[in-house]
Amino acid sequence: MGLTAEQVRSALASVNDPATGREIVSGQLERVEITQDGAAGERVVLTVSLISPGYPQRGTLDASLRGALDSLGVPVDIQYTLRVPHKPARQDLNRLPTVKNIIAVAAGKGGVGKSTVSVNVAMALKQLGARVAILDADIYGPSVPKMLGVPNRETSTTPEGDRIAPAIYRGVPVMSVAYFVEPGGAVIWRGPMIHKLLKQFLEDVVWGEIDYLIVDLPPGTGDAQLSLAQLIPITGAIMVTTPQEIALIDVRRAVNMFNKLEVPIVGVVENMSHYVCPACGYRDNIFAAGGGRNLARELNVPLLGQVPINNQISHGGEAGAPVVEAVPDGDQARVLIDIAAQAALAISKLSASGPKRSTMLRTVN
Repeated sequence: MGLTAEQVRSALASVNDPATGREIVSGQLERVEITQDGAAGERVVLTVSLISPGYPQRGTLDASLRGALDSLGVPVDIQYTLRVPHKPARQDLNRLPTVKNIIAVAAGKGGVGKSTVSVNVAMALKQLGARVAILDADIYGPSVPKMLGVPNRETSTTPEGDRIAPAIYRGVPVMSVAYFVEPGGAVIWRGPMIHKLLKQFLEDVVWGEIDYLIVDLPPGTGDAQLSLAQLIPITGAIMVTTPQEIALIDVRRAVNMFNKLEVPIVGVVENMSHYVCPACGYRDNIFAAGGGRNLARELNVPLLGQVPINNQISHGGEAGAPVVEAVPDGDQARVLIDIAAQAALAISKLSASGPKRSTMLRTVN
């Protein structure tokens, strides 16, 4: 009698996903195949799904799978696929039924690089195999279209004329108020108008099947943040700050707002963390040091990454070529790609664990 798939599954029964603690056999083990490898004999081929793009604990999982099968005495091949979990943070909201997870990128004050982080995280997640879209919710200062360059497809109405087709940038759908105002024009709106526009962006835009919708929020704690928290089940928020205390004060206010709205904070990104001289390698903490790490410790959330001051990052934003696309093998891109992978894992864990928010904002239309 040869080796059977049931024997393989039995050997894997004790293996759990290192991120969620859940049994692999009952969920992520998609396929077990026993093949004949010529004179070498039998070979086990597994297909295992990962819960997030760029899954940071893949090495640990791989070692556990192979270790559990050592006793079978046959070669093992493991093929990995991506299956992002989906369980809405609120069961009473269904405005985005084709979007699995919503990541808000927020900051307490302007000028800390929130949009830079939003755009690079989105494009990094796409590179890692996820289906991604971006909602530029910064109504007064939309910058996402500028940072992405020339779209492959402009925004338009659908053939039926009743919905909006978003702009597409290298396969990523994007919606922004910048598409509907004259270049350089000011948006002078009160709260109800902002709420109405954001609701239209959510309900009338054909987003398609999306794993992660990245929402670039305006700075502060104003109408746009409140409206979005009322309108859609935000899975979690990334807080962006610079290291100095004056920025951290405002971030704490934003965190307090998200806590009241029952939106989990998945981590902190410290932007403009330091500067490394390209000529001599000297490192200078221009805006103080350790602020992001201290904030993450204070909030009991991960420090997702420390992004240095570098002209490749700023130039990428100006040129419409995010650094994760323009210089994907550079140090700056690697930091941002790692931030995206860490954030996606945290978001997938939140999604997999089920609803976390109450229905206290049900009355909003």
